[in-house]
Amino acid sequence: MSKISNWCAGWAPHLLSVLRIITGFLFMEHGTMKLFGFPAPMGDIPLLSLMGLAGTLEVVGGFLILVGLFTQPVAFVLSGEMAFAYFMAHAPQGFWPVLNHGEPAALYCFIFLYLAAAGGGSWSVERIFRR
Repeated sequence: MSKISNWCAGWAPHLLSVLRIITGFLFMEHGTMKLFGFPAPMGDIPLLSLMGLAGTLEVVGGFLILVGLFTQPVAFVLSGEMAFAYFMAHAPQGFWPVLNHGEPAALYCFIFLYLAAAGGGSWSVERIFRR
């Protein structure tokens, strides 16, 4: 194994955590926009609606992903939410994600699917509890 491969292998668990933290933070923003109108308002979205449920999953699930708690089951649920969002909201507008504005939903879906398989990485609350 080369020096670069060794270095990359050593950093992989940490970079997995960085991916998880950034993804959770960015995902929470979608929910806070729906539920709290922050950082930008999305209009009046009733809590007991499909968008309200999505906002709740995005805020709560995004926070759990951010801190690395229950990462695998939460990431699996959020992956399903994003697949549902893609096929309900974006796919009917056309085939190409770049044209139907579904790229974020598709990326989140597969990032969360990866986190569901890989776990939270070395910098997670789960890891503290496992020690």
